[in-house]
Amino acid sequence: MTHLDRPTAVEVHHPQPITPPSAAAPLVPVQPGTAAQVQSVMLPDGRVITGYAIEPVKPEPVTVKPVISHTAVNIALGGIGFAAVCGGLFLLTAFIAALAAFIHQLIILAAVIFGGWIAVQIFSANRSSHGTTVNIRKAVIKRSHFHG
Repeated sequence: MTHLDRPTAVEVHHPQPITPPSAAAPLVPVQPGTAAQVQSVMLPDGRVITGYAIEPVKPEPVTVKPVISHTAVNIALGGIGFAAVCGGLFLLTAFIAALAAFIHQLIILAAVIFGGWIAVQIFSANRSSHGTTVNIRKAVIKRSHFHG
């Protein structure tokens, strides 16, 4: 059996401060240029431990919340931005539609002009050719007989 396995009695010593602090003393803020207060504690075996006193943690003061929350303001601003973007997209869509209609009209105009040019070329080619010209005289038709 080792010394770790043997059951031993444990004595608990609670240190007693030499100078007990007063409970009703107000907390005084310490300026950076001054030294902190030193306290000494005597243990039951007679040893004295000296050290600086630890000041209690002061809670942060409660801040007053604004009437309108920051989240609500951010959501509202996001909505305004979204509406502005939608308006811009609507204008962009209208511009693209107008541009497409303009291009469509230009294509139709080009087809009409090109078709007219082709028609003029076809009909003027027959007049300027050196083929046979046939003149039809005025014919008189009497009693189902042709007199030419």
